[in-house]
Amino acid sequence: MSFGAHAAIRRMAGRTSLHMAVAFLAMGGWALLANHGHGPARMLAAAAVQGTLSALLTLFLKSAVERLARRFRGASALWAPPAIAIACSATLLVAIHALAGTPEIAGTVALPLLVSSSYAALYNLMLYRKEQHAP
Repeated sequence: MSFGAHAAIRRMAGRTSLHMAVAFLAMGGWALLANHGHGPARMLAAAAVQGTLSALLTLFLKSAVERLARRFRGASALWAPPAIAIACSATLLVAIHALAGTPEIAGTVALPLLVSSSYAALYNLMLYRKEQHAP
């Protein structure tokens, strides 16, 4: 692959809008599968709700973990920021899906929460280690 192709891939990978679009498609698609036994209208509604929520959570999760990481020290800095961010995400996902009438709420939010929890924990660990090695 040429240098120009690498640079183009890096530019695309750094675009928040691309990350949001991928989250919308991937987790909206998951919601379609999770609600497959409830008819096309309910499947599509669940997919639209989950896709939109996943795109928005993708936008805000990184900055939420960063803000929370600055508020904690010691051992709590390792677990509190991702735990708080995920608790808020889970509450938001479940509440909005309940309001939207999503039939399979647990199945719909399970994969998105697993993915966002993993991201939040790993990103926070990176921030924690960086802080530990700072002069």
